Amino acid sequence: MDLPFILDRPLVFFDLETTGLNLKTDRIIELAFIKITPQGDVMERVRRFNPGMPIPPEATAVHGITDADVADEASFCQRARALLDHLDDCDLAGFNIRRFDVHLLIAEFRRCGIEFDVRGRRVIDVQNIFHREEPRDLSAAARFYLGREHEEAHTALGDIRTSAAVLGAQLQRYEHLPRDLDGLHAYCESYAPFLTEVDRWFGPVEEGRVFRRGKHKGRPLDDVARNEPDYLHWMLGADDMPEEVLRIVRDALHAAASSDSPANTTTPPPETEQP
Repeated sequence: MDLPFILDRPLVFFDLETTGLNLKTDRIIELAFIKITPQGDVMERVRRFNPGMPIPPEATAVHGITDADVADEASFCQRARALLDHLDDCDLAGFNIRRFDVHLLIAEFRRCGIEFDVRGRRVIDVQNIFHREEPRDLSAAARFYLGREHEEAHTALGDIRTSAAVLGAQLQRYEHLPRDLDGLHAYCESYAPFLTEVDRWFGPVEEGRVFRRGKHKGRPLDDVARNEPDYLHWMLGADDMPEEVLRIVRDALHAAASSDSPANTTTPPPETEQP
């Protein structure tokens, strides 16, 4: 596969087919990826997983995968370590991955007790480039950039084959696009910033970690920790709360408890009568 830029580490184009769009309850049933190394080697893989839940008919209507198709497949957790090895020290690319696929992949790894960290990875979203330049979907992108129909729509491998081809055509068409992955990552990030679960819950630390969601949206975390700690204890007990969020909550509770402890309370000296 020809890409009009030089890689300094492997780049993985990937796509997911899932039981739905809910990050908390839905599961991956198919994952396909194309891994391109700096040496020009190309590896294609497709894996299906038994999601441990029925595949809704509306999901099957989109990708064509039924319960019977995955009944004998391994679960995601059974293959998670091998998949993690394939993704080690790789940048990521695909279509709409910054808003959904990466987040669901992180959630699936977390359910297996594995932290999949995207910090330090460059995330190139073909949809970001497409929507900034020509707002449409992947099938329209294939017609516009490649002059053909996307006949493998909603098959994971077909989608990423088309995504990879579209990226190459975009770089040829738009001369102002960066030709390196750092630049393409920054381009995508400026259009659709990738938000971690910490980002979804709280504002930046420089602004005092203000809640961005929940019943205390708009309130500083340290204020809630001092005055309504029960809410934070509820967060600590939630089964699906990411560890990085829990760590910040625990730190806030610890800081609030320390500031309220007697050891940190200064007792003013007794008043004396003026001579």
